[in-house]
Amino acid sequence: MTDREQYTPGPASGAQVRKDGEKWTLILVRELRHPPEKVWQALTDPAHLREWAPFEVDGSLGTVGTVKLTWVGTPTPLETRVTRADAPKVLEYNDTRWELEASGDGTRLTLWHSIDRRFISWGAAGWHISFDVLERFLASQPIGRIVGAEVMKFGGWQRLNAEYARQFGIETPKWPPKAAQNS
Repeated sequence: MTDREQYTPGPASGAQVRKDGEKWTLILVRELRHPPEKVWQALTDPAHLREWAPFEVDGSLGTVGTVKLTWVGTPTPLETRVTRADAPKVLEYNDTRWELEASGDGTRLTLWHSIDRRFISWGAAGWHISFDVLERFLASQPIGRIVGAEVMKFGGWQRLNAEYARQFGIETPKWPPKAAQNS
């Protein structure tokens, strides 16, 4: 059995939602056992992002400027403007903000991600798994990224989606979403 086959995500934790009118922001916090500099590289280097993140970029996110960001499963890259790259503390682009804070020998990583309210528990479940994959990648024990349509077929994602929906006090979203069913 491979490490990936043995992988089971832990319970839903470290997430909250902030609502401001129609704008919803998912906030996820994860304690990583690696120093901020190493985590920063994993957040900004395109080769590292391909190991764990649900998107790919055509250039470094580590400097202010423009890159093309492509979410896994979507055909069209998004022109993405990195507006803040304060290594190894704060990274901001589009609707995403990463904060890295030294915590003992490791890093407290906080993700702020604006997301459609219909998909908030999906996003929390997907990022939860991506953070688990990131932790293993940083520990030189990669299991390969689990993202896009693949993550939704993953048994742990279904459980996490339901757990986060309960935590956020929302109905568990169904697949496909109504908008997709009507098109």
